[in-house]
Amino acid sequence: MDEPISIAEQYPAKYWHKLDDGRIQCDLCPRDCKLHEGQRGACFVRGRVNDAMVLTTYGRSSGFCVDPIEKKPLNHFYPGSSILSFGTAGCNLACKFCQNWDISKSRSFDKLADQASPEAIARAAVERGCKSVAFTYNDPIIFAEYAMDTADACHELGIKTVAVTAGYIHDQPRREFFAKMDAANVDLKGFTDEFYVKLCGAHLQPVLDTLKYLRQETSVWVELTTLLIPGFNDSAQEINAMSEWIVKELGVDVPLHFSAFHPDYKMTGVPATPPETLVQARKIARTAGLLYVYTGNVHNREGDTTSCPSCGSALIVRDWYEIEQYRLTPDGHCPDCNAKIAGRFEKFSKAFGARRIPIVMGGQL
Repeated sequence: MDEPISIAEQYPAKYWHKLDDGRIQCDLCPRDCKLHEGQRGACFVRGRVNDAMVLTTYGRSSGFCVDPIEKKPLNHFYPGSSILSFGTAGCNLACKFCQNWDISKSRSFDKLADQASPEAIARAAVERGCKSVAFTYNDPIIFAEYAMDTADACHELGIKTVAVTAGYIHDQPRREFFAKMDAANVDLKGFTDEFYVKLCGAHLQPVLDTLKYLRQETSVWVELTTLLIPGFNDSAQEINAMSEWIVKELGVDVPLHFSAFHPDYKMTGVPATPPETLVQARKIARTAGLLYVYTGNVHNREGDTTSCPSCGSALIVRDWYEIEQYRLTPDGHCPDCNAKIAGRFEKFSKAFGARRIPIVMGGQL
C-alpha cells in the first residue's frame, strides 16, 4: 500500500484534469493514471491530495555528482566538458532490466538524501565549472516541474541543460518540457512494441513520437542509446529496422550509442552482452547510413571514436570516457577536409576526464 503523502511533499503539479467519476487523471505521460484521493501514480512520485495533483520529489534528490558529459552518453555535445548530474526517485516505466533500479524503482523516500532549490543547483554548476546540468539517474519526465524550474535557473547563469530520458510523455507536456532543454539522450529501448509491453510496461509509439518531435520541431541536440539485451532486442533484423527508421525519420547525423547490458534487477539470469554484439550492431547501423555510431560500457577505442564521415580522419579518440586526442576545430569542423561535424562544439582546452565527483548540497536554498 502506498505510503501517505506528507505536507512537505505537496508541491503543486501540472498536467492533470478531473474526470466525471470524481477521479483525477494525470496527463503527463501515456500511462494516464486515474487517481482517487491519496493515491499515487505508477511513477510513485505524482499523487492526488485534496482534489489536485502534487509532485512529491520537488527539491529532493537521490544525489548530485559531477560527471564527464560522455557518461550521459553525449559524444557531440561539448565533448570533454563536465556536467552536474542529479535525479530523484521513481519512474513511469517498469523496465525489468533497469540498471538504476535502486533509484528508479524506489518506493521509499529514504533514497532522497539531499535537497536543493533550482537556483542552488545552477549556482553549484557554475562554482564547479560545469558546462551543463543533467536530469538523469531516473527519468526527469516524472519530476518535470522541478527539472523545468531548474533549467530556467541554469539558463539565467549561462548553464546548459540535458535530459536523459526514455521519452515517454504526452504531446503538450513534451513541448513545454523540451523547450527548457538544450540536449537530450533518449533511450530507445528496443524497436518492437512487444519488447516495450513485456519488458517495460509501456509502448513504443510515444517514444518514436518524442524522437520525431525533437528532431523535426526543435533545436534540442539529440543522441540515442539502445541497451542491447541478448535474446531480446539484439537481432540483426531489429537493429537494421531501427537504424533504417532513424535514417528516414531523424536523419543520418543523429549519434546512436549501443550499450552493453549487465544482469540486474529482474533479469539477473540473462547473460551480459558480448562485446562482439556491440561491434556487429555498430556495423549494421553504419551500413544502414548512420554516420555516428558508438559502443558503450565496453573498452572499444574504435567504437568510442568520432571520425569524420567525409574523409575518415579520427577527430575525437576516446577510450570509454577518456578523451585521448581531440582534433576538431572550435566550430566543429574536420581540420583535414573542413567537413562540418554534427553537434555542439566550442574551443577545446582540456578534457574533464573519467572522474566522478559526488557533491553534498546539504539542503541549499
